Amino acid sequence: MLRKSGKILAKVLKKLQESLRCGITTKEINLLAEELVAKENALAAFKGYRGFPASICTSINEEIVHGIPGDRKIKEGDIVSLDLGVNYEGYFSDAAVTVAVGKIDSQGKKLIEVTKKALSIGINEARPENRLSDISYNIQNYVEENGFSVVRQFVGHGIGKNLHEEPEIPNFGRLHEGPALKSGMVFAIEPMVNMGSWEAEILDNGWTAVTKDRLPSAHFEHTVAITEKGPEILTN
Repeated sequence: MLRKSGKILAKVLKKLQESLRCGITTKEINLLAEELVAKENALAAFKGYRGFPASICTSINEEIVHGIPGDRKIKEGDIVSLDLGVNYEGYFSDAAVTVAVGKIDSQGKKLIEVTKKALSIGINEARPENRLSDISYNIQNYVEENGFSVVRQFVGHGIGKNLHEEPEIPNFGRLHEGPALKSGMVFAIEPMVNMGSWEAEILDNGWTAVTKDRLPSAHFEHTVAITEKGPEILTN
């Protein structure tokens, strides 16, 4: 069931990425997400979650996570993060991707590439012989080696019959700490990486997190099952 949920999410997120263009509003992206999820006989997991007003998070440039869709138009050079959750018959999946719209500078490109690679490195540590912080440490180490910083205030999480489950999965930490990883666990692993300082603050809407220094941020996420054969990405 989680594989099915993840497959639906991957399909929808791919179509949303393809829809990104100059001039489209974040509200239009949200409406498209709702239509596509409904077409798959699923529910958008974020809508109404703890009062969140939309079905997708659209976070642009200095916005880290939880950007609320509205009348803002996507423009050339924007770095756009799309974060979506799906509830398929009571089984949840969660994924995010960051996309450059048009041309961006080399540092912006590097930020996106490093964040995507950091997710891959974290996923590779999601194995039965490891501990939770092996995921965290390796994400942080790679990001900081490349001159960027990992967000501290927001973390990955367990997922399954609820959108957010224990344990929390920070993107920073020391090696070989925390719970032992076991086959059958399912995690949402999600590095959030800032170009400048790791510090964040929340806007007046009570939701949207932005970088304190207002430099760009990127966010990638997959729902991952830990199996005896290694990590299995459910939202590919």
